[in-house]
Amino acid sequence: MTPRHKFDLSSLPDHPDLSFENKLWGEGLRFVAGVDEAGRGALAGPVAAGAVVLPCDLPDLANLLEGVNDSKVMTPAEREAKAEIIRAVAFRWGVGFATSAEIDRIGILPATCLAVSRAILELKLELEHVLVDYLRLPDLDVPQTPLVKGDARCLSIAAASILAKTARDAVLVEMDGTYPGYYFASNKGYGTQAHRQAIAQLGPCDQHRKTFSPVKDYYSLFPPE
Repeated sequence: MTPRHKFDLSSLPDHPDLSFENKLWGEGLRFVAGVDEAGRGALAGPVAAGAVVLPCDLPDLANLLEGVNDSKVMTPAEREAKAEIIRAVAFRWGVGFATSAEIDRIGILPATCLAVSRAILELKLELEHVLVDYLRLPDLDVPQTPLVKGDARCLSIAAASILAKTARDAVLVEMDGTYPGYYFASNKGYGTQAHRQAIAQLGPCDQHRKTFSPVKDYYSLFPPE
């Protein structure tokens, strides 16, 4: 068995760049997509995925996307501003979701792959390569490169992470109006203390992931009728 080597975090660039895209473009490939997800660890709401194909023939592409980074290190205002630029600059882009019910039925990893597949379908493009943030897409019949810390290293993946995050956040803000009391607008479905307390007091809603603790723990104590 080949030993697994821990990724050296000191080798991370200061910001995502086009190194991986340029290598593939230099090999003659044009339709290279970066993909990433948002919401895998949340207790409620869908998991989202973004897919972005950047133009290979735009000389000032890196400058146009300056400031695009791993969505987790950006503020909400920064993500929203960059999402608008990404949609304008990208050759193609798409966002896909898998619902909480699908997550409970098939598991979070297959559901994440399902969301990615739906995002890629939105591209309406025959891809030649996919750059993905540390995920293998078993049902995708396209060459792919999974990258550790891909959203911090690869500009296409970082752009996809922003589109996935902003799209999912918008869904959770809308959910907050439909399911008051869980603070979805602020916690975006993640297991904050206030969110966990709300589950304990109100019980889960139909957007909670029943296979995730503490939702699963609640149902073990109070089985649904």
